[in-house]
Amino acid sequence: MGNYSIKELEKLSGIKAHTIRIWEKRYQIVAPHRTDTNIRYYSDDDLKKIINISLLNNNGVKISKIADLTTDQLIKKVSELSETRNNSDIHIDQLIVAMIDLEEENFEKVLAGLILRYGFEKSIVEIVYPFLEKIGVLWHTGNITPAQEHFISNLIRQKIIVAIDALPLAPKTRPKVMLFLPEEELHELGLLFYSYLVKKASFRTYYFGQMVPYKDVVSVCNSHKPKVLITAITSSQTPQAVQSYFNKLCSEHPDCSVFAAGMILKKMAFKIPANLHLFFSAQELNQLLKGVK
Repeated sequence: MGNYSIKELEKLSGIKAHTIRIWEKRYQIVAPHRTDTNIRYYSDDDLKKIINISLLNNNGVKISKIADLTTDQLIKKVSELSETRNNSDIHIDQLIVAMIDLEEENFEKVLAGLILRYGFEKSIVEIVYPFLEKIGVLWHTGNITPAQEHFISNLIRQKIIVAIDALPLAPKTRPKVMLFLPEEELHELGLLFYSYLVKKASFRTYYFGQMVPYKDVVSVCNSHKPKVLITAITSSQTPQAVQSYFNKLCSEHPDCSVFAAGMILKKMAFKIPANLHLFFSAQELNQLLKGVK
């Protein structure tokens, strides 16, 4: 069971805490629980209901009308809305609701429908990534467990792997691209998606995943001579550690272009070596790949 404060409901639903309180009093849309010390909190069911109410209200349905709907009617209205509107927020919140319930079938149904409707790349960039950012709110507030996070991540991971496998192999004459995460880096969903973009752009890909020892990077570079190295930094590191890593990587492989992702790099002040190129979106990576000959 989740245990959400009203501020957490605000972050996840987009409805201001003040508005939620007004709706509680006027329409009884939810009834907050209270701890032994009289602190208000909300359950998973409350969160799902508030998210669905937010979706309908943001799409023109008056709260007075929504308040009269049963739970089943509310869910049906949201489902109908998702089929007629090209609004990424609707689909993101549908995934959130499916994740809260650990409903694999529902999650798969929503995600598969999005890919069929929008295409794989657009679904990942515009819906799955923002969804994962919202998951971060649940993670930091302790409302999802590592098991739940892994459950959802692995479902998304499977979709990306299937999409990669469906792409044709690039000719052997095409430039080689090595994708890896440094030794302290565990979160590879982003890197896996970059692998899809690289293979789609018809490069020869060498995917090594998470926590790759530096000596192994050197070994592959020496034996296979990749034209591009793609990596990412997502864990908290000091600017000095990041500077040292990229100085070593770039200076020891001067013939390689190093493409590095990670929002932490955007906020960090460090000197960027000549052959290091930072990117913060799929579009930026695609642009960098276009310059590789």
